[in-house]
Amino acid sequence: MSHDFDPYNADRPLMLQCSCGRDHTVAEHQQEAAASQAAAELRTRSESSAFEAYSNAFIEATLVKALFPQDAVRRRFLRAVGKGAAMSAIASVLPVASLQAMAQEKGALEKKDLKIGFIPITCATPLIMAHPLGFYRKEGLNVEVVKTAGWALIRDKMLNKEYDATHFLSPMPLAISLGLGSNATPMNVATIQNTNGQAITLALKHKDKRDPKDWKGFKFAVPFDYSMHNFLLRYYVAEHGLNPDTDIQIRVVPPPEMVANLRAGNIDGFLGPDPFNQRAVYEEVGFIHVLTKELWNGHPCCAFGTSAEFIQKNPNTFAALYRSVLTAAAMARKPENRELIAKVIAPQAYLNQPEVVIQQVLTGKFADGLGSIRNVPDRADFDPMPWQSMAVWMLTQMQRWGYIKGDVNYKQIAEQVFLLTDARKHMKALDMKAPEGAYPKFKIMGREFDPAKAADYARSFPIRKAA
Repeated sequence: MSHDFDPYNADRPLMLQCSCGRDHTVAEHQQEAAASQAAAELRTRSESSAFEAYSNAFIEATLVKALFPQDAVRRRFLRAVGKGAAMSAIASVLPVASLQAMAQEKGALEKKDLKIGFIPITCATPLIMAHPLGFYRKEGLNVEVVKTAGWALIRDKMLNKEYDATHFLSPMPLAISLGLGSNATPMNVATIQNTNGQAITLALKHKDKRDPKDWKGFKFAVPFDYSMHNFLLRYYVAEHGLNPDTDIQIRVVPPPEMVANLRAGNIDGFLGPDPFNQRAVYEEVGFIHVLTKELWNGHPCCAFGTSAEFIQKNPNTFAALYRSVLTAAAMARKPENRELIAKVIAPQAYLNQPEVVIQQVLTGKFADGLGSIRNVPDRADFDPMPWQSMAVWMLTQMQRWGYIKGDVNYKQIAEQVFLLTDARKHMKALDMKAPEGAYPKFKIMGREFDPAKAADYARSFPIRKAA
């Protein structure tokens, strides 16, 4: 007998819905119950003195890392001035220190009732989990997290001030601030929501076409023009000799519709966010060709951000939001929490996905659709640091593919949009030698990106649209 219904049981009523009386299935009820239990356990962990100490240390380490992205510089600085003097100096210039103080002192919140938009993908994990775990509430905020259909709608609701803050694709605030695809409106990236967490997924019929040189004529989906997905897909195929504007087709498809389009044959593959790469494997319609961490390990994907106007008008509220999301990121980074987090964010209110799909993404132990079980613990990670060199790389790709015309002041735009710290300015005022923060180098497909030589880098590619 099905566990959903029991029509021959004289001791219980026959109901064509869950016995709790709500209009959902027994399976959905069980998933919600499991999510509730997992959230309770994670809340208990978050309230421990050990986690509070870890969370504070995580936030401080994250921001010190922003000041000293090159560890050798950090160590020389500490040896030169000593730990105590270094802590005092850093505390005097790091906005994070004031953010922590604001959160701890519970400064008067300018606005308590907030709407935050999100797309139902695992990239939004910190922003989402902060809601059921009570991290917003702990900071005195009454936050409604609003599931949103697509990125254009996210952009429009932020521009119309229907949302106070949102889950962004990390290049979107750059594009909105520059007026690309919308009226120019200053937007800021407060934290990166996740790193890695994407893949190129192909339809099963293409198992014998693993060489990108065989992809001429393929149709690919990406979630938005101004996305790391679009830029990484273009970079990847161009490195294999294909022109993404003439040799393949790239179309914008909302992430929740990618698997259905793959099944229907409307696309040959997609470079998309999880959990939809894993969902394609789960539905037996696709396989994971390559994880994007194999192209650029530690690359940014999504971000948490808001308008410059919101930050200026609501500094204490912004500080409380910042603290909430960073606390969630600290918890999400710990591997022992990942299975419980999967239970919390899988239900219909958030990602609306089978728990096993989310679990495979977050733990990194997953079926690839090619008959193998892979173990990649950092398939998705939650390093919140919005390195400004990441923004510079995105701008070089916007220029490379013709989204931006003419010369670009890379550093100026990056520093206006990606909020790290104005520590260099304050350190100079204190007659301290400011370290070269915020601009670490990266390697993408084996090639080094030096943000100090961004213009030369943008012009160096043989396959590009820009003249």
